[in-house]
Amino acid sequence: MLSRRLSPLLLAGALLALPAAAQKTKPAKTKAPAPTASPADKAAAMRTYVDALLAKMTLDEKIGQLNLLTIGFDVTGPMVSKNVDENIRKGLVGGVFNTYTPNATRKLQELATKQTRLGIPLILGYDVVHGHRTIFPAPLGLAASWDMAAVERSARVAAEESSADGLNWVYSPMVDIARDPRWGRVMEGAGEDPYLGALVAAATVRGYQGPDLSANNAVMACVKHFALYGAAEAGREYNTTDMSRVRMYNEYLAPYKAAVDAGAGSLMSSFNEIDGIPATANRWLLDDLLRKEWGFKGVVVTDYASINEIPTHGYAATEAEAARQALAAGSDMDMVGETFLHHLGAAVKSGQLSEAQVTEACRRILEAKYKLGLFQDAYRGVTPARAAATMLKPEFRASARDIARKTMVLLKNERQTLPLKKSGTIALVGPLANRQRDLIGPWSAAGDWKQAVSLEQGIKNVAGNGVKVIYAKGANVIDDPQLIERLNRDNGLLDLDPRPSEQLIAEAVKAAQQADVVVAAVGEAAGMSGEAASRSDIGLPGQQLELLKALKKTGKPLVVVLMNGRPLALPWEQANADAILETWLAGTEGGNAIADVLFGAYNPAGHLTMTFPQNVGQIPIYYNHKSTGRPYDSVAPDKYKSRYLDVVNEPLYPFGFGLSYTKFSYGKPQLSKASLRPGEGLDVTVTVQNTGSYDGEEVAQLYLRDVAASVTRPVKELKGYQKIMLRKGESRTLTFHLTPDDLKFYNHDLMLGAEPGEFRVFVGPNSRDVQELSFTLQN
Repeated sequence: MLSRRLSPLLLAGALLALPAAAQKTKPAKTKAPAPTASPADKAAAMRTYVDALLAKMTLDEKIGQLNLLTIGFDVTGPMVSKNVDENIRKGLVGGVFNTYTPNATRKLQELATKQTRLGIPLILGYDVVHGHRTIFPAPLGLAASWDMAAVERSARVAAEESSADGLNWVYSPMVDIARDPRWGRVMEGAGEDPYLGALVAAATVRGYQGPDLSANNAVMACVKHFALYGAAEAGREYNTTDMSRVRMYNEYLAPYKAAVDAGAGSLMSSFNEIDGIPATANRWLLDDLLRKEWGFKGVVVTDYASINEIPTHGYAATEAEAARQALAAGSDMDMVGETFLHHLGAAVKSGQLSEAQVTEACRRILEAKYKLGLFQDAYRGVTPARAAATMLKPEFRASARDIARKTMVLLKNERQTLPLKKSGTIALVGPLANRQRDLIGPWSAAGDWKQAVSLEQGIKNVAGNGVKVIYAKGANVIDDPQLIERLNRDNGLLDLDPRPSEQLIAEAVKAAQQADVVVAAVGEAAGMSGEAASRSDIGLPGQQLELLKALKKTGKPLVVVLMNGRPLALPWEQANADAILETWLAGTEGGNAIADVLFGAYNPAGHLTMTFPQNVGQIPIYYNHKSTGRPYDSVAPDKYKSRYLDVVNEPLYPFGFGLSYTKFSYGKPQLSKASLRPGEGLDVTVTVQNTGSYDGEEVAQLYLRDVAASVTRPVKELKGYQKIMLRKGESRTLTFHLTPDDLKFYNHDLMLGAEPGEFRVFVGPNSRDVQELSFTLQN
């Protein structure tokens, strides 16, 4: 949902002008009891409080709690809410999103708590995806750190800032498994693997919600998009999704389940259909699976106006029918569309829905507000002074810099081109070398791009006066005026250098000829990934590849610094660049963090969580695929195999891949036993040694394959990893403990269990470069 931002001053002025006169009827509310010691007591107190409140509510007031409207700084969808203040006074609004800052949110809460009959506070949400004011790397980059403490820390900082800015609900994490990099929203998730994705989902929820959701520095997480949204056909935004339930359970649902188990307070349903039924109206998904099978007790909110779109899917004839379908299926809150507000009352009066169904949805929303402490303090201690003391604190910026360094993946480093020396002359070229806007990426919430550190500035900060930097733009990010105009409507801030591309490239070549090394900052503009940013060609856009080819001809060492929100197709770059550093969209401290890595202040340790293809024709491509009856063998190729005529099957960079300035060697892995029985454990040990010249971190990975099962299994599945620091020359023996639980999968009847037979174990630095062992699981 790319945004068009309105002036905070204009919004605050509008809200300050709202009438202050209260209704004559005094709000009929009582103060919520203070939190009690035991979970059972807390649940009982909440139940008592909410029951008493529901007993006072009219049907219209209950329906009003199901109504989520947008007003404020960002427009993130096709509709804009109207008459919001009037509807709040009538008790017809349960929540508002896209409004933040202490003054603006206080005005909204004052309307709800002082000028309505019951004084029920609002829940206030926003798309805080990878930071609020301090922007962290895009989530795909965060996952590439393979560091759950860092992921949790980034969410904790976001919670601190957003809660101080008047928010209590964030639409994050996005946990959709994604295997098609054409889809722009891959930048918003953790990649292609359910095991790692589940860990990231849980860590993010913990970071946002903290140990106590009622604390004034906690925010309620909203897990999205439930479900399967990352499997959109052709990688095209809002497109349909279709798969078997066996595949859902084994390959796509784990991160959502992990977020629920971590205590996520809310989920957002997805735009796509599942089994021919839109997710927002899918009773099996929202009730049978989510609530009954998984035990979810929180709120389900729709995505932006998705109920209104149900007739377009062809599942309902009218919006009124769509509203009935969505509520009956388990949707609690209607985002922006106002279909519940307009149609549920009539549906209850006609007997098409029961008031009990409305009451249950309302109960879940009121319970969320209770858990957030809103009935005790609707403002949750938000003041301008607290906000000013919280935003972009030095320690937050320090965390952003440190975490950004952890996310960067060294893809190539011939002849130890990196790290760079802090002497000599660097030609810094490329359209992203000095752009701040693109570093914070899409979904950058309330982040101010002017606060971001550009790569050019970062290099000067880190390298000091001993390095001379010659800058040349070299190319536009993109050259299509229509695309530039489209992106600029969503705050892209792109300009089109009017000079011919040949002149821009010649200027860059001249700079390179005067330098000892060339650093080329290339990739995507911020708006080229994220929502509604699917791309059919995922190579470098515009004339950027032609720029690199011209720089290569100078004979100077060529370091390619990638800034992008998705895997790119980089066959020429891999074959010709001397070094390639994937930096993603690195956030507020991006330039400093990139420079830290380039000059060796930090040894890169990121590993990919999405496969990089050779070209777009290989997509979808992912490591944990199934075997066919005729699998391709690169050693003994044959015509009648599952293969391409014009490109190898293997990716350019496999899942889990990442280099370091040092070298790591793996000894031969060992199994503690050759067979495993129910109730037993088995250890896999491997010795990893740092054989290079730098201290560094390595991510040792363990994969499994179930050789023969009642449902075919992937060729590899990640089942464990350890991220370790080794000093140069140091070695360490790692132990991975396996139990029959690690061997379980969902069979054709969707029963979870492990089946006896042969299993293969793979250990190595990525999913491709592994050593193999085998053991058997006994009955």
